[in-house]
Amino acid sequence: MAIRNIAVLILYNDQKQFLLQHRSKDAPRLPNHWGFFGGGIEEGETPEQALARELIEEIEYEVDAPQFVFAQKFMYGEDENTKYVFVEKYDPRKDLIQHEGQGMGWWKLEDLDNLLVIPHDQTALSTVKKFLGE
Repeated sequence: MAIRNIAVLILYNDQKQFLLQHRSKDAPRLPNHWGFFGGGIEEGETPEQALARELIEEIEYEVDAPQFVFAQKFMYGEDENTKYVFVEKYDPRKDLIQHEGQGMGWWKLEDLDNLLVIPHDQTALSTVKKFLGE
């Protein structure tokens, strides 16, 4: 069993929508799913450092002041994972230029029923929605 730590950002906008990535059909993990931008924490990195690096790599977004919401443990196959979930309000003056995945979009929580979203990500979105006072 491998242990994997990841850091993800849930960006939200003025319409209380969340930005999700549509992962590639050939992605090594969760192909064709909708999920968060972020990724693996490398040796010697903090979750905050990994988050900043991953967001630049994936969508050229420089985080301003991401707030840590919670750490979520989950299994993926035989791997034990810890996901560090951060939230930040999107700054519309910043362009989003996607380099990973087959698409991205802004979604309200109630609109996710028709998307392929892994259950622990839906749980994270519900937790973030409560954190934001909705």
